[in-house]
Amino acid sequence: MIEIEFPANNQFVAALIAASLYFLTYVSLVRLLRYWRNWYPPTRSSSLITAGLALATVAFVSFSPHGLSLFALVLAAGFMACLFGIIAAPAIAFLPGAPRPVVEFFAKHGEHAGLWMIPPAILAGYVLPDARLLGMLVTAMAIELAWFLRRKSTERKSYPVDASDLLVLQTQAKGNIESFAKQHSIRELEISPNGGVNWLGCTKNSLPCPLSHYIHRLGLNTPPCCREHIADLRQFVTGCLRDMGAIHWIDGGTLLGAVRENGALLAWEDDIDISVLLDDDTTWETLCDTISQRGSEDGYYVDIFENKTFLTISYDRPQSWPFRWERNRMRGEIRLDLVTYRHATNNGQPVLERQLLKGAMPVMQSGWHGVPKEIILPTSMINFLGSDIPCPNQSEDFLQTLYGDFRTIELTYVDKNAAKTRADIDLEHVN
Repeated sequence: MIEIEFPANNQFVAALIAASLYFLTYVSLVRLLRYWRNWYPPTRSSSLITAGLALATVAFVSFSPHGLSLFALVLAAGFMACLFGIIAAPAIAFLPGAPRPVVEFFAKHGEHAGLWMIPPAILAGYVLPDARLLGMLVTAMAIELAWFLRRKSTERKSYPVDASDLLVLQTQAKGNIESFAKQHSIRELEISPNGGVNWLGCTKNSLPCPLSHYIHRLGLNTPPCCREHIADLRQFVTGCLRDMGAIHWIDGGTLLGAVRENGALLAWEDDIDISVLLDDDTTWETLCDTISQRGSEDGYYVDIFENKTFLTISYDRPQSWPFRWERNRMRGEIRLDLVTYRHATNNGQPVLERQLLKGAMPVMQSGWHGVPKEIILPTSMINFLGSDIPCPNQSEDFLQTLYGDFRTIELTYVDKNAAKTRADIDLEHVN
């Protein structure tokens, strides 16, 4: 055995240290999940911090004043790997691509799946009643129980499912909506004995609908509650930007809906895209400070990605630390992406460029992505969700740059089989 003496050899203190290490690892992990939810790799520093804390936790639990216990090492490492896999499943399920059955299963039960580790935790504590291991296990299960209890809110609002949403639902369900809802755990569907269908929608005080799953995996339309919240979110952010005097415009799929769908959301919209120009009056610091402060006051969650120079503003309420980052465990999210542009030149021509790639936007000399300045500035106005909102000066040219033939319907990121099933509906809608 390797003899290593710890200064904290008191059992209570040792258990407290193990508990603290696990808690810090958990907080670091749920913060790390924000990257997967936004579809890009975590930063190296964030990954190293989380991995380092996990290794420190396992090492502390595995070593005692009497040396290394391989049994404790296997128990601690195995338990953390299983539990962290369950915790990360909803965020990983956000990533586009082929379905991942195991991930989808744990994501589906993300509200309570962590509690499934209670029996293994009890068994591990019984087999090896070590203070360090017990401190880690008790803390992990206390966190999972607290997460479950905080997610128990059942406040929902009933929305009638309109004809177009119902048609898509019936098509994907092959006529058997009840069976389809049961198969995919669509808890929001309320089917009456006479065949009527309502949607028990999300609110400020409930979990958001698992929007990404319903749209991208199942090929359904955006739920009525989420459409309503998306409109509220757009109004909040554009109000902030107007008050700041910031130059801004709708972008991406939001602009596509405004142009192609005559001012409506795309039927399968999962977020709002708004861009803002950084200049001498609207700096990155001013933008972040203003949106963060207003979000805190008005009840919208704001997440800032410094290295990518963009913000996400979500409909759910901001929470105090450390619960703030636990939202990354949610299976759904209603959000607005606020992406920044800057003035630049490319081969001597004035352009507006952004760090994040959007569609087929070309690469500039700087390595960022952009379009000629005159395509966007001066901004014009377009009707969107019942009111006028700034848009690029040459909106159709802008969409052509992003998507090519933007008049042709393409269910971006939607599962291929689900997209194929509803293709005839969308083709008929265009015609």
